[in-house]
Amino acid sequence: MAVPGGEAVSFQEQLVAAGLLLPTVVPGVYGRSGVFEDTLLRFDALVSRETEDDGAEVVRFPPVLPRASLETTGYLGSFPQLAGSVFSFHGGEDEAVELGARAAAHEDWSDLQSMTEVSLIPAACYPVYPWVAAAGTLPGEGRLIDICCYCFRNEPSDDPARMQAFRQREHVRIDRPEVVAAWHSDWVERGGVILASVGLHTEAVPANDPFFGRAGRMLKANQREQGLKLERVHPISTDTPSAIMSINYHQDHFGRDFGITTADGEVAHTACFGFGLERITLALFRTHGLDRDAWPSAVRERLALEEL
Repeated sequence: MAVPGGEAVSFQEQLVAAGLLLPTVVPGVYGRSGVFEDTLLRFDALVSRETEDDGAEVVRFPPVLPRASLETTGYLGSFPQLAGSVFSFHGGEDEAVELGARAAAHEDWSDLQSMTEVSLIPAACYPVYPWVAAAGTLPGEGRLIDICCYCFRNEPSDDPARMQAFRQREHVRIDRPEVVAAWHSDWVERGGVILASVGLHTEAVPANDPFFGRAGRMLKANQREQGLKLERVHPISTDTPSAIMSINYHQDHFGRDFGITTADGEVAHTACFGFGLERITLALFRTHGLDRDAWPSAVRERLALEEL
């Protein structure tokens, strides 16, 4: 990544110069151009075409979920450094005037707000579990849910591959252990085929979530040893690969947390795959160039760009 004369230009700078990403004053918070968004949505549509015959139930949730649901998952104990809570004004007229004055002067006004009943969603699948649990015992064939939404993680960075707000397109499988384990294993390879079809040749590698604290070290080791979390990785900002797809087997974690049971009365197991839509879009521009018109015809065809 260099310009004439040898001066290095970061991928983030190239994306901004091309007008694909619109920076703000906060690291990791970007607007997206029409071309960037169109590319992202075309890959999302490809996932829909490739999974249409799976018969997943399509649901969509807003980027907030009840705080009680987030608390039930244990997320705040494992990843407090990433979580985002929603606060809102709680005062009267005098406090409102004071808040306005402080805000205009860019002074601290946090004491004039209090926690609301909603939190920002850290992973697209999180609203699925309480919703499925509320429906009662699973049907005999279990459930397969298609979900997509904006997620938030408190990771300010100038690396465009590490945005604070981003979208995940997921399928969530909820059923008996043997069914869920087989589904999880199948998607490790199936996801790679979909990504390769648009020129993103990836490797599936063991991974772990960024668990917090001493207990987190044991959880990280367990995830890796049992192959519960796998990621398909591809270079984006640097030559060091970043995860663009995650395939996770939660075992009975969410089944126990939310009381989800199979038709035979056992605690349900769950797994999910998630395509990181912004990261995949970034990987496409990194791999094929910033000018979509010059992309390989096979990739353009898979993304229905030839129809433009």
